[in-house]
Amino acid sequence: MFDKISYISETNVVVDLVQGVAITNNILSSHVIISDEEKELLGEISQVNSSQVEIKLLGEFTNGQLFGGIIRKPLMNAKIRPVNDQEISVILGQTNPGAMYLGRSPFYNGAPVCLSINNFFGNHFAIFGNSGSGKSCGTARVLQNVFQNKDNPPLNANIIIFDVSGEYANAFSKLSEIDPRYDYRVFTTSESNTQYEQLKIPLWLLNANDLALLLMSSAHSQLPIVERMLKLARIFAESSQMSETYKDHLIAKAIISILFSDSTPVKKKNDIFQIVETCPTANFNMDANIQGVGYTRKFRDCFHIDKTGTFTEGILFTEYTSSFVRDELDDYEPRNLTFYNLKDLEKALDFTLISEGWYNNPNTYADAASVRVRLHSLITSEQSKIFDYPQQVDVQQFLSATLYKDNKKRQIVIINPEDMDDSLASVITKIYTRIIFDFAKTLPKKGSIPFHIIIEEAHRYIKNDNDHFLIGYNIFERVAKEGRKYGVILGVISQRPVELSDTVISQCSNFLIFKTNHPSDEEYIRKMIPNINSDIVDKQKSLQSGTCLGFGTAFKIPVIVHLDMPDPAPLSSNSDIVTNWKSA
Repeated sequence: MFDKISYISETNVVVDLVQGVAITNNILSSHVIISDEEKELLGEISQVNSSQVEIKLLGEFTNGQLFGGIIRKPLMNAKIRPVNDQEISVILGQTNPGAMYLGRSPFYNGAPVCLSINNFFGNHFAIFGNSGSGKSCGTARVLQNVFQNKDNPPLNANIIIFDVSGEYANAFSKLSEIDPRYDYRVFTTSESNTQYEQLKIPLWLLNANDLALLLMSSAHSQLPIVERMLKLARIFAESSQMSETYKDHLIAKAIISILFSDSTPVKKKNDIFQIVETCPTANFNMDANIQGVGYTRKFRDCFHIDKTGTFTEGILFTEYTSSFVRDELDDYEPRNLTFYNLKDLEKALDFTLISEGWYNNPNTYADAASVRVRLHSLITSEQSKIFDYPQQVDVQQFLSATLYKDNKKRQIVIINPEDMDDSLASVITKIYTRIIFDFAKTLPKKGSIPFHIIIEEAHRYIKNDNDHFLIGYNIFERVAKEGRKYGVILGVISQRPVELSDTVISQCSNFLIFKTNHPSDEEYIRKMIPNINSDIVDKQKSLQSGTCLGFGTAFKIPVIVHLDMPDPAPLSSNSDIVTNWKSA
């Protein structure tokens, strides 16, 4: 069938066909071997006419192994032949230890396609495809294949799936039937959904950046407010002598600052009373006794204003307050894991804003007020229950409580923020990701506890947002760049890759691309994904539902794979309009 090479370009080889020999089967997209006395090259037939075929060079066979990329071009006298069964198994991936079944090749009579588990799940990966292209079913099938791989049982897997549409719980409902040691659990943010567990996050595990995002901070001037609020919340929540001493120190400094401010006596009185009512202590409360020479006064009685506009007991009160100022405490840092709730946080914020004069400065009033309003709105909303964690835990205990239930390991944890708007759901996803990433970085042995964070509808969360401007980084981008060495791997699932963060996608090493037709998405894939060419992008346009183009470090070369239908399937199918129209 193949005659001789007509000419060789940088990436292609054009081969004449033997005249008079009819081509009885479709050879387009088939693989061939181009061999000379020095090497054997793998090529793919990209064009066919009546007299010639054009072959794209893909890789090189050496000692039975396939290496992607071409260093040396074939000689003009090289021979061309179809690949044999052994070479096909190498191209599609072999079922050796450390590999897993992915799907079947529609070009090679349903031959199995396998991938390297370490190369796929040890790197960030992305799954793209239009709605209805089989993207959700494909994702479920890939994960089901992981657990059906008896040679490599994922007993210690930690797969966290953020599933905004509630699709995946059904796909893993029979996980324990594969092996009784496997199981899953689902957390939801909807109180009306009684089928699953309510999502709870310990508020005290959030850092200042988490809180800034949660409170939708938009200005750099709000960050010091949030940082101060967080520090005071931890201090006010402590129950130690040092904490009480520090509280008195803070209150005393705040009161002295107000006493010597330019405010009116009435304003000073109101501000001081608000501080004391917000955070009372044994020495600073409305009924505290202040000892004078031969007499005492209640705290509240020291603020009567005389005819001259001064406090009648101003000197007594100032001396009393100054006695609690201890400058050496200014650098005191509270314990990070002190239990506190949203109400405690609000008290700390009120103290911060009043004691440090944020409300009195016209340049900072709007920023201060907006933080206060957003925190109060969160406290009075249904979403506040997310942070009502039932007991004090540290990071390790929290993650263990997430991944274990009834003393049984749950390899898959699904988090369904189903009743949240995108902005809050995005923050919750970022908080979880940051907690996991920071925990992984503390492990004595890097990557010893791998976490896979899989985000469905990722274009709603992993995008070019305001995080860089506000806090200096985006947690998804940080994980994309650094997470691999700590064993924190992102799985990005999206139908709109053009809306995703460029940095995250550029760090993905493996891709499963289902049918994607939007011109902007096609161009984005073409530009952003390393080592991709136009042929690969063009191929995915004609794929059937459930069929994808797989390429990256886990594959020898880009291959088209038809994935088996997941069993059970995720709840991602379209509404049965005919049946629903007819039903009573």
